[in-house]
Amino acid sequence: MREHKSKSTKSARYVRYFYSFELVYSKEFSSRKEAMQREYQLKNWTKAKKEALIAGDLKLLKKL
Repeated sequence: MREHKSKSTKSARYVRYFYSFELVYSKEFSSRKEAMQREYQLKNWTKAKKEALIAGDLKLLKKL
């Protein structure tokens, strides 16, 4: 979380160049590898599946 709030070289490129964003989902992992695997998984999801995750609609999430 700290990395995304500050405008350092470790922050995401989007965060460094655009000032308005809203964090809608976060989860803690025990290692960076696990976090990166989850990020990769989420990036391959459809928009509908991501929106279901954000809304917390587990039934729809499983259907998609």
